[in-house]
Amino acid sequence: MTVDVLIAEDEPSILESLDFILRRAGWSIQSVTDGEAALSAVRRLQPRIVVLDVMLPKRSGFEVLKQIRSDSATRELPVLVLTAKGQAQDRRTAEELGADSFITKPYANVDVVNEVRRLLGEELAQ
Repeated sequence: MTVDVLIAEDEPSILESLDFILRRAGWSIQSVTDGEAALSAVRRLQPRIVVLDVMLPKRSGFEVLKQIRSDSATRELPVLVLTAKGQAQDRRTAEELGADSFITKPYANVDVVNEVRRLLGEELAQ
């Protein structure tokens, strides 16, 4: 089965929420809870998009993003970065490393779904 969305998030409640809202929107989901597992899953599963938390154990989301962008096989993979509210430097760093989009926590569920849809080139929900 094709994996639409790979979620890399170590906070159980946020991971559960993202998994629920993205599955409800109709996508197949896989999730990991650290940066090393995220890189491994990107190579193994070849998801259509990655929803990537900045603060991950083992390797930060920034390190994962940098690795994704440096590999020709994954360079074009859409990456949506999640970060804590008010971290302007995180946003700049994510943009410099090639993030396709950016959402701050706490987030509105519809914003996450619409951003994933936009990055996948699908119709936006009303």
